[in-house]
Amino acid sequence: MAVIEELQALSDPGNARFTAKLTPGLDPSTLLGCRIPRLRQLARRLRGSVEAAHFIETLPHRYHDENNLHGLLLGQIRDTPQALEAVERFLPHIDNWATCDITASAMTALGRNPESVMPHIERWLRATHAYTVRFGIVVLLGHYLGEGFEPRHLALVADVRSDEYYINMARAWYFSTALAKQYNAAMPYFTERRLDRWTHNKSLQKARESFRVSPDRKIRLQQLKY
Repeated sequence: MAVIEELQALSDPGNARFTAKLTPGLDPSTLLGCRIPRLRQLARRLRGSVEAAHFIETLPHRYHDENNLHGLLLGQIRDTPQALEAVERFLPHIDNWATCDITASAMTALGRNPESVMPHIERWLRATHAYTVRFGIVVLLGHYLGEGFEPRHLALVADVRSDEYYINMARAWYFSTALAKQYNAAMPYFTERRLDRWTHNKSLQKARESFRVSPDRKIRLQQLKY
C-alpha cells in the first residue's frame, strides 16, 4: 500500500476538525486528522524501507499529515550530515508550529554533533521564514539544554527579534525550560531584564506552571514579573 493510502486509512475527521482549531491558517482540506501516535507507529513500520526513502525525497506534500510523517521519518536518520541535508530540504515546506515541533523534537541526530549542527542553528535563527526560526529554537530547547548546553545558546535565542507569535512563544518556551534545566545560567536574563517584556513574563509564567521548578524557585520567579 502506498504511503498516502496508509495515511488516508488512518484519517479521523473529528481529529481533523480539532487540529484545524489548533493550527489556524492551515487549509482544512489538507487535514486528514491522523493522530500522532498512529503516525509514530507508521513511521516505525516504514523505517528503512524503499517507500520511506522515496517519501522523504518527494516534496512538497499535499497533506499536513504527510508533513508530520515526514518529520517523524527524518527523526530516524542517525547520521548527522545526512539529517542536516534532509531537514534543509524540508524546512521551507514547514508551515505550522505542530509540524515544526514534531520534526525538531524527533531529530535527535541534531543533538549529537554540535560543531557541525550549531552553524546551521545559528543560520536558522536568522532566517526570514518564521518556522525555520522556530525550528532552530526548538532544536536548542530539545537537544541542547542538557549535556550539550552552553551559556551562549541563551544569548542566541534572546537575540531573536520578531513580531511572529509562534516565534515568540517558542522563545518563551525555551527560556521557561532553561529555568528548569539551567537555572543559574538563565536567571540573569530575568534579574537583569535582558528579554522583551512579553517574553520575560510569558517565560516566568510557563516556568511557574512547570512541575520541574521547585516551589521556592517559583516564589522567586513570581517576584521577577514586570
